[in-house]
Amino acid sequence: MTMNPTALLLDLAAQAQSVTDLGTLHGLLSKGHRAWCEGVADVRASVERETTSLSDALLAERCTAAGAPWEEGTTRSEAVSALGFATWEASPAAMAYTELEERAARFGVCLLDEDIL
Repeated sequence: MTMNPTALLLDLAAQAQSVTDLGTLHGLLSKGHRAWCEGVADVRASVERETTSLSDALLAERCTAAGAPWEEGTTRSEAVSALGFATWEASPAAMAYTELEERAARFGVCLLDEDIL
């Protein structure tokens, strides 16, 4: 059975709290990153469906309420994406991923190869 991104991220963040092995932390972070990407895409698609019938004025109000104001020069699609991202970032799943990242970082673990930097 495959977990949804939210459940997976909450589980990974909880697992990471007791892990000190760098390889294990890297594996958890890697799984978490994939779940984060899936989760943000799911939320973006959901927000797109929910806002399709909204007028630009109502969409702008919703963006502002979420802390992602529709700025001048931004397309409707960009505003919907910003709203989706703001919605995702406020979710428990995104917060769990941040916890996972911070735990891994305390041990010097990241997803970027340092040789590339």
